[in-house]
Amino acid sequence: MDKTNPSQPNGNGENNNTERRRRNPNPYRQNRPAQEGEKKAQSPEQSSRDDGNSNNSNRSRRNRSRRPSDANNGNNQSRDNNRNQNNRSETNKQDGNKKSNSRRTAGRGNSRGGRRKQIPTNVPPEMRAALVENDEVQDARMNPWRQLDPNLKGKLRFTPLGGLGEIGGNIAVLESEESAIIIDVGMSFPDETMHGVDILVPDFSYLHVVKDKIKGIVITHGHEDHIGAMAYLFKELKFPIYGTPLVLAMIENKFNEHGLSADTKYFNYIIKRKQYTLGDFKVEWMHMTHSIVDSNSLAIETPIGTIIHTADFKIDHTPIDGYTADLHRFAHYGAKGVLCLFSDSTNSHNQGFTKSEAVVGKTFDNLFDLAKGRVIMSTFSSNVHRIYQAMERGVKHGRKIAVIGRSMERNIEVTRKLGFVDIEDKHFIEAHEVGKYKDEEILVITTGSQGEAMAALSRMATDEHRHIKLKPTDTVIISASAIPGNEASVSKLMNLLMKSGVTVRYKEFSDIHVSGHAGQEEQKLILRLVQPKFFLPVHGEYNHIAAHAKTAVTCGVDERNILLMSDGDQIEITPKYIKKVKTIKVGKTYIDNQNNKPIQHDVVDDRQKLATDGIVNVVLQVSKQTGKVLGKPIVTSHGLVPDKEDKKFASEVEQLIEQYLLNSKLEKSGNPKVVEDDLRGIVRKHVVRTRKRYPIILPTVFFV
Repeated sequence: MDKTNPSQPNGNGENNNTERRRRNPNPYRQNRPAQEGEKKAQSPEQSSRDDGNSNNSNRSRRNRSRRPSDANNGNNQSRDNNRNQNNRSETNKQDGNKKSNSRRTAGRGNSRGGRRKQIPTNVPPEMRAALVENDEVQDARMNPWRQLDPNLKGKLRFTPLGGLGEIGGNIAVLESEESAIIIDVGMSFPDETMHGVDILVPDFSYLHVVKDKIKGIVITHGHEDHIGAMAYLFKELKFPIYGTPLVLAMIENKFNEHGLSADTKYFNYIIKRKQYTLGDFKVEWMHMTHSIVDSNSLAIETPIGTIIHTADFKIDHTPIDGYTADLHRFAHYGAKGVLCLFSDSTNSHNQGFTKSEAVVGKTFDNLFDLAKGRVIMSTFSSNVHRIYQAMERGVKHGRKIAVIGRSMERNIEVTRKLGFVDIEDKHFIEAHEVGKYKDEEILVITTGSQGEAMAALSRMATDEHRHIKLKPTDTVIISASAIPGNEASVSKLMNLLMKSGVTVRYKEFSDIHVSGHAGQEEQKLILRLVQPKFFLPVHGEYNHIAAHAKTAVTCGVDERNILLMSDGDQIEITPKYIKKVKTIKVGKTYIDNQNNKPIQHDVVDDRQKLATDGIVNVVLQVSKQTGKVLGKPIVTSHGLVPDKEDKKFASEVEQLIEQYLLNSKLEKSGNPKVVEDDLRGIVRKHVVRTRKRYPIILPTVFFV
């Protein structure tokens, strides 16, 4: 064999180009050394033949182990017998054909109408033999998880502590019997009932329970809903953190804000396509496209099989940085057999493919051409590719770039420092320098696309920003969609901007924003590449994961091998089954960003009650000697009755107090607390009966 000819097969039956491609996504770089820690993949053809010959007798038993209530036991027995037939004689060929036909029709819960139901009998024996063997190869190729050993002892437990039943707040724990890892530590946003709350972080109680098993925190990418709660976790517990340099640089900024600079000693910078051992787990980061630079999926080898976690993803074939999703690694692990797939469900209702980030740049070209004055562009501060595209257009049109907003400034500084954004310093100016240039020479990149009250764009819209005062000639581009729960605040922002007279570019341009999450066709692609035995949809509300489950069934995953989870559900995974075993206590901690401190739940509850039902204050003085009220009770209310009815309501409460005093012996009790509790109950009953409200009632009694 000519070893210099790349088309010659190597010792494994593969050609050298195939092996080089597996190591390198750019296979034409023939002289690049192999990545450290990388393993050579077994080809799908080879694994299929191995499965069809050496593991034939076990394959049907593995298939039956999916659920103990398999309704096709009789047919499965026929399949077992067939798998032990390897005699190539002419007589046994025909028997094998019949039994293979039984196997094909009985063992596939998801067979398609286009598949052959039986082997034709009016063809030559050699053709029948080829059809039988091709069917076995196809069956093994479509079910590579059958290579997994169902007799392996051990089990895994997966517990989502956030990110299910909601958008954001992603955090999960994967455990073996001896080890555990945390996957992401994200925050989420409050709803309109959580007054004075800026962000929500997960309840870390369960992490305290398993803290001795935890070997590290695995971070997939730098979005706030995946790293935003890291500083709050480290105030309670500290573990090694594994992530790419960009992710850890973003976490470092958060640590510095919270006075945790010394905790950067826990950082471990990872290299993609290289495995890292964390206890019982071997974790590999696989590059994935998303709406942030340097995003990753995870391949986790465990004692009982491989787990794939896509994290947030979309399949973008024309990403801005040129780094496409590492689908080769998904196929590599899929061919070896994947026990369970966790996959992003956010856009499970969206048919087709999610558009490439590159289409936004074309929209920016049109908007910059139309703009006559200043251009003010707002998007998510972490969407570096979107920001970079706007900056490129700004430079092209001769505009100076002013970056406004703390998180925006910080992220651009980090990405420029690490080389992800290549814009020269001469193109940037400070916010206070904007007035020195003509309007048509200015591009402002700012935060506030979600209508946050304290964000820079909202302060501009209310004329409260120190440096930027909106003008009718300004063009405001909002290149984002409202996160569920933020629709009202975004609508309010839009109204304020329109009243200021600026030109607002938002949803009337279809490609002004594209999602960073996969549509159904991209979800199908991952399902087909991985071909898992078990499937657990993650990331999204319940209707999202339910839709994703239906997509998985159409891609050949047995619906009995799919579970729909909620936060706190602990799922047990073994080579033979998955099941929910218990529910873990989960919840949210309310955070005030003004001081980075938690707010107790009862405080938030009181604020909501004040907002919806109001408050009633009752103050009276009681004589210790006589037990009678001294003077007149003072009754005030807020948020319950209109001002013109205050006196009437106060009179009603005074009458209730007088009636109470006639039937009570206050001189004997002498305990203000007892009297206050009685008055609270009396006033509450009256308000509920007459006004159907449940205000906070604060009686204060002084014995004098």
